[in-house]
Amino acid sequence: MVARNTQKEHRFIDTKSLMAIRNLELRARAVMEGFWHGLHRSPFHGFSVEFTEYRVYTPGDDLRYLDWKLLARTDRYYLKKFEDETNVRCHLVVDNSRSMQFTSLDYTKADFAGTLAATLACFLNRQGDATGLLLFDEAIRDYLPARNRPGHLRQLMMALERAPEGKGTDLVKPLERIAALIRKRGVVVLISDLLAPIDGLQKELTMLKSAGHELIVFQTLDPAEISFEFDEAMLFRDLETNRDIYVDPAAAREGYSEKLKEHQEKITALCRNLGIDFHVVPTDTRMDLMLLEFLKDRHRRMPLNLRNVQRPGAV
Repeated sequence: MVARNTQKEHRFIDTKSLMAIRNLELRARAVMEGFWHGLHRSPFHGFSVEFTEYRVYTPGDDLRYLDWKLLARTDRYYLKKFEDETNVRCHLVVDNSRSMQFTSLDYTKADFAGTLAATLACFLNRQGDATGLLLFDEAIRDYLPARNRPGHLRQLMMALERAPEGKGTDLVKPLERIAALIRKRGVVVLISDLLAPIDGLQKELTMLKSAGHELIVFQTLDPAEISFEFDEAMLFRDLETNRDIYVDPAAAREGYSEKLKEHQEKITALCRNLGIDFHVVPTDTRMDLMLLEFLKDRHRRMPLNLRNVQRPGAV
C-alpha cells in the first residue's frame, strides 16, 4: 500500500483572485501569507529573507555582540551590526499617471502597481526597515519619507489607494526629487509602465547609482500592450490626452511592435549599463513572484561573505 501525503498543499493566490480583494492592505497581506508558506518549498529556502547584516569579528571587538548561535552552526565569528546600521531604507517611486489606468483585465495597471508597492512595504515593515513613498504623474503628487513607526504603513497604504490626478508622465522629476531628498544609502524601487520619453533618465539614474543607492525597476505592462492582439478596428482613447484615435490593429500591429521593441531595448540597455535590476512585469504575473524577484535582487547585491549567513530564527 502506498502512503498518501494528507498534508494540504499550500497554493498561492492567483492574481485575478487577489485583485478581487477590495482592500489594498488585505491584498498585500494575502501575498505575504502565501509567500512565507511557499518560500519553504522554493529553491531559495535557507537564505535569510531578513537580510540582517553581520560583519566578521576582529580582535578588540565587543564580545557582547558576537552571535554565539551562528558560531555554533558555522564555526565562524560574526558580530551583529547595530539596528541603525542594518536597517534598509527603501523608497518606492510609483507611477500614478493616467496611462496606468489602462486595462484589458478586471483591474488596471495602477491597481497592480499599487499592490506590488503595498506588498513590498508590508515586507519591509515586517523586517523593521524604513519605507518611503513617492507618487508621481507629470508632477510629484505625494511624498512620505522613509520611516518605520506605528501608523506609517497605514499612511502609505492610504496614499497608494488614491485615484490618479494628473494626465501625463514625467519620469525625470521623481528621480530628481528622490536624489535630492535621500542622504543615506538605500534602495530605490521604481514601479511604472515607463511608456514615456526616457530622455534624461540616464542622468538621474546615474546620479542615484553614484550616491551608492541600489536601484530596482519594475515595468508594469498590461498583456494587451505587449501582444497588441486586438482583432477589430476600433477607437482607442489616449488616457493622458483624452484624444480618440481610430486604429486598424492588423495594419498597426507591426509598427507598434517595432516601436515597443525599440523602446524596451533602450530601457534594458540603460539599466544594464548602470547595473540596475530591471524586470518587465505583465500585470497578470503572480504577485509573490515579484516579491521573490525583489529578494533575489537584494540577495545578489549582498557581500559574498554574507550571502549564506542566516540569522538565527530566520526563514
